[in-house]
Amino acid sequence: MSGLGAAKRVVVKVGSALLVGPDGAPHSAWLSDFAADAARLRARGQQVLVVSSGAVALGRRRLGFGKRALTLPEKQAAAAAGQSALMRAWEEAFEPHGLVCAQVLLTRDDTEVRRRWLNARATVETLLDNGVIPIVNENDTVVTEEIRYGDNDRLGARVAQLAGADVLVLLSDVDGLYTADPRKDPGARHIPRVGQLTPEIEAMAGGANAEGGVGTGGMATKIAAARIAAAGGCATVVTLGSRPRPLAAVEAGERATVIEPALTPAAAYKAWIAGSLAPAGSLVVDAGAAAAVRKGKSLLAAGVKRVEGRFDKGDAVIVRDEAGAEIARGLVRYEAEDAEKICGLKSEAIEGALGYTSGPLVHADDLALAPHA
Repeated sequence: MSGLGAAKRVVVKVGSALLVGPDGAPHSAWLSDFAADAARLRARGQQVLVVSSGAVALGRRRLGFGKRALTLPEKQAAAAAGQSALMRAWEEAFEPHGLVCAQVLLTRDDTEVRRRWLNARATVETLLDNGVIPIVNENDTVVTEEIRYGDNDRLGARVAQLAGADVLVLLSDVDGLYTADPRKDPGARHIPRVGQLTPEIEAMAGGANAEGGVGTGGMATKIAAARIAAAGGCATVVTLGSRPRPLAAVEAGERATVIEPALTPAAAYKAWIAGSLAPAGSLVVDAGAAAAVRKGKSLLAAGVKRVEGRFDKGDAVIVRDEAGAEIARGLVRYEAEDAEKICGLKSEAIEGALGYTSGPLVHADDLALAPHA
């Protein structure tokens, strides 16, 4: 089983080869079928995000660049010219199903710098909560080599982490991972399920399967993306994208490779907060707030007695009781100076004190309890 049917949140990576036809125009028939496939998931209450290539390919046609190699400024110009065409193609595909989509452009810093990560996550969460399908792409018009993801398989994995997705679907030009390249070796054996990404599995992807996949990626980049997704508690499905309704095909039992994570998305995220981030400060809380946090509630400003250290929005902080015992660690939603100003204030008074509000000091989703708490 792929896990698609039970997933609450699904990220699908769609490459240029699926979206753009040989003439450089959007592949409308495929887009229409895929939109119907995604609408089926939305109708049963699942949330869908699409990581979409295609802007450069569409812009190349608009600007008359042909098929020659592009300089970086030309590629960025093509991306700028192609973004509106890409979004129009997605909008036209989803509109018959009554679905709204929205463009989200990211650079690597948006998923690796915590403050920007929090802002990006809040935007994506708001879109999903309002029934919108985010169409995510790398911001090629401004991106430099230092802040590139490298390929949209990795971008898909980072988006899956950001969104706390249950399943990442990588649509490829092959139907999964094989023991050898199936286009060269008729005896190659398909691998339907990977429980752990071992060196042997990675060797298969980097060797015989290296050419598998569309666009700038190959099977090796898909395995690398699956490792990133697994660290976020997200399963990865690699399957053939050229089918008219690839998600339905996977659910119907058509060939695919499922790469399993060791943890759920929520557990992986909490483990990351608890063990991978160096705390930048502390919040000392009263007995009521300590009890609420232990029960899985958000940390409200009203229960905070004191702020220690200098931290920015998105930094990790330790939550301590008045005796100094660590209760939890979490990502704070205010910088230290503003946190000091709202200590002891009720939620409705925060905007008046600061001129804005970002909700609780630390949201329950961003809190990891200490083992002894």
